[in-house]
Amino acid sequence: MISAVILQIIGLSLFVFGFFPVKPALSGVSGPESFYSDDGGDSDSVANHTQTSLPPHLLKSLYQELSGIHPSFDRLILMVIDGLPAEFVLGKDGLPPREDFREAMPYTQALLSNGMAIGYHAKAAPPTVTMPRLKAMVSGAIGGFLDVAFNFNTQAMLDDNLLGQFFRIGWKMVMLGDETWLKVKDTVQVDQNVSRHLESELNRDDWNLLILHYLGLDHVGHIGGRNSILMTPKLKEMDEVVKMIHLSTIQTRDNDQGKTLLVVVSDHGMTENGNHGGSSYEETDSLALFVGLKSDHSDYAASPCNSIYQVDIAPTLALLFDVPIPKNNVGVVISEAFDLLTDDKQLRVLELNSWQLLRLIQAQLPGLSCRNLPSHNGFTDGLASTIVECSGSVEKMSKSRDDYSCTVAAYHQFLKTASEWLSRRVTDKPVGLLAFGIVTMAVSSLTLLGLMICMSTEDQPGENQRLCNSITGMHKWSVNEIFLLGVMLILVMSMASSSMVEEEQYIWHFVLSTSYVLFLRKAVQPLASGSAKSLFKLMKGQAERHDIRISSIILLLISGRILRGWHQGGVNWTYLPDISKWLEQAGVNHVRSIQQASGLLVISLSMCALYLFGSRRKITRLFGLCFLICGLLVLWHLYHNNAFVSTSYDAAIQTQIIYAILGIATIGTFVALPWFIPLWFPGTCSELNLKSTSVTVDGQCIFSLVEFRDSSYLIGLAYIICWCLLQLLLQQPINSMPILLLLVQIFSSMLYFSCSGLQHIEVEVALLYYMGMAGHFALGNSNTLATIDVAGAFIGLSSHSMFLSGILMFIITYASPMLFLLSMLMYISVKCTSYLANHQNVDLGHLAKMILGFPCLVPVGLNSILLTSYTIVLVLMRNHLFVWSVFSPKYLYVCAATVCVYTGVFVVAATEIYTCWVLALRRKKQISIR
Repeated sequence: MISAVILQIIGLSLFVFGFFPVKPALSGVSGPESFYSDDGGDSDSVANHTQTSLPPHLLKSLYQELSGIHPSFDRLILMVIDGLPAEFVLGKDGLPPREDFREAMPYTQALLSNGMAIGYHAKAAPPTVTMPRLKAMVSGAIGGFLDVAFNFNTQAMLDDNLLGQFFRIGWKMVMLGDETWLKVKDTVQVDQNVSRHLESELNRDDWNLLILHYLGLDHVGHIGGRNSILMTPKLKEMDEVVKMIHLSTIQTRDNDQGKTLLVVVSDHGMTENGNHGGSSYEETDSLALFVGLKSDHSDYAASPCNSIYQVDIAPTLALLFDVPIPKNNVGVVISEAFDLLTDDKQLRVLELNSWQLLRLIQAQLPGLSCRNLPSHNGFTDGLASTIVECSGSVEKMSKSRDDYSCTVAAYHQFLKTASEWLSRRVTDKPVGLLAFGIVTMAVSSLTLLGLMICMSTEDQPGENQRLCNSITGMHKWSVNEIFLLGVMLILVMSMASSSMVEEEQYIWHFVLSTSYVLFLRKAVQPLASGSAKSLFKLMKGQAERHDIRISSIILLLISGRILRGWHQGGVNWTYLPDISKWLEQAGVNHVRSIQQASGLLVISLSMCALYLFGSRRKITRLFGLCFLICGLLVLWHLYHNNAFVSTSYDAAIQTQIIYAILGIATIGTFVALPWFIPLWFPGTCSELNLKSTSVTVDGQCIFSLVEFRDSSYLIGLAYIICWCLLQLLLQQPINSMPILLLLVQIFSSMLYFSCSGLQHIEVEVALLYYMGMAGHFALGNSNTLATIDVAGAFIGLSSHSMFLSGILMFIITYASPMLFLLSMLMYISVKCTSYLANHQNVDLGHLAKMILGFPCLVPVGLNSILLTSYTIVLVLMRNHLFVWSVFSPKYLYVCAATVCVYTGVFVVAATEIYTCWVLALRRKKQISIR
């Protein structure tokens, strides 16, 4: 099994780095050579004038001379409003924005209606998170899909970009911002820190570029969604900032500071719930507003040219300010930004953009020349003639108005096609590496599947006779087994459909509820049959166990149905009502009350599970006291700190203290419990030591199994309590009740399994795995990156740490699967009890395979099947329209789920190995003393 897992990790790593390669980028930066065609003779004369050999002021003069455009602006203000959908400012589908949004931004709306600003819907490429989107705006390059993984630890950008180009010509730059990701719940101070110095900076003349990054609107979205009561005040605040800048720098022409261009942009939009990261229209609808450029379209919403790509901002700003277009830009200049220029200068703009894209294409296709362009890799013969036509000088191509129009059309055709082709090149894959990764994962998956089949077909001591005598019973178990294993086939088949990937939660909820019904059918069948033999068994003392099984399944059905209706989930029907929306509409106080009640019930159920253990020893009481204190601390924290707005330093310290106490209590239980749990040495066993060696061995095995069972139960319960309390701290308050229901499902399933004997352990373990996946979606998760809880990843952190934030985000996202994996320790304890009750002679080898092997092997094997299958699907769908918006995000979730399974199984296996080692060591010492 270990070899198969290692093989799978190798194959997965090869595939991930092959399918999600680092974005190919040309080294170096654009310089004077970018203003010349590769075929032009003048390019040799400027080869010696590089950006490293000229001082900034001379380089600036050189760029202005070579470009021939002569910019109309001297200064640039780049105002980034994080998370602002363009729809809030420009409307949608030819209609103006909502009335409340228009009234919230009257000055901005007046600029647009008076033609003093030009607004665009700037489509952002997924993933729609801040760091890759800002990179796209300043470099014009589309980042790799895995840039989302580095969003919270942005390093220095080494690619050619606008900021670097401005710096080389001597521009002085000022950045006003705040700690971007540390105070994700603050909606006021985070923007006031930007604006408080703005007025003084606007009155100064010691800068050329002023960057403002406002984060409050994005935070409002994360807290309350698009329709939050905080949204309108925040839009008013942003409108006042635009008004201040316009009146201070743009409208005033008689200053000595030069003409200023204000560009208001957003990095991404947001869903109705205020999240982002995916590829829906709401998330990719970002804003690009140019204040200072003239427009003939007073009705901006009805303008046919108000849609661009986010990468188009970089080349537009570069040519507006006479600096080279960044080397890896794939964007196309916004033609309307240059409408006031003469015809020859407008053609020069298109020419420079075309040369830059052509150089990028030539780097991808070595040997390609605009004079000898074959029909290759998507380029048609018509485009080849277009490039040849566009390779002449501006003067030769503008003899007449008709020639001018034809030339402009040719340029636009080339730019559009070249940009699309370059954007698609990012998705090129090394086929050999992908194939090797898939084969490696397939071999690993088949190995694990073979191990599962071999173990499940082994004879179970003490059960053969009973199984042979009950053909009907065997058939009933086969129904459950076939159904649960058939789930894998259903999931694999559904993976090829983008709609089913988006709405995967329906499959898990259906599978789980149907499984409960099948188990209920098995539980009630003895009563329904009414046979004398069945009734006789119930009268002999099995009635109580029978009632427990039925009650447990009913409780599972009820809790499962509530979890199913808590979050609508998915992508297409998130607007439909659910329990969480109803509670949020009822008010914050109701949500907080439910959160506190859920926390109290989690602690109560945990203490009940502890005392149902049946031991009244000091070690058990000490264990219960430790976690009772932890639970009360969590309740106190939830009561005194409003999770919606609390970002104080004291609250972070309190949370860190709780983290530490929970960690010490849990790790302490794991380390110390096997050393202090009492060993069983009955007096009869010591007497038998002198008489019969075989009986002594059996007695030692039985008592060792009792100690192992007790240790597994208590350590497993410690893990579960710690995990639930941690989730109460980190999850959104609305998810506190689902955490309680997941805990109820665990305890209910353990009660059922305690009465089900030792048949088909693999089916029960598979059911726990399925329950964990269904709970994952019940907590509001989906297969889009927009549902990741970014806010919770910074709870309790007083300084930025990518490592710690990543761990917290993983804990929040995979709360349910990890909870059910940790419950395997309690499950092992339950099955140890069944083993002791049904076997007089203990076979430790068989016990290790049947009770310890399945809880580790089954989750890894089932996940391996899903991982390998979806890897194949992803390769088949690599050219699908939704490969980056649906299939790729789903694959990231599958990879993260694999890490979750590996982590959970490792914890379970390490705990059991350590416990066995300590108990064996202690017993050996005690026997030697005796």
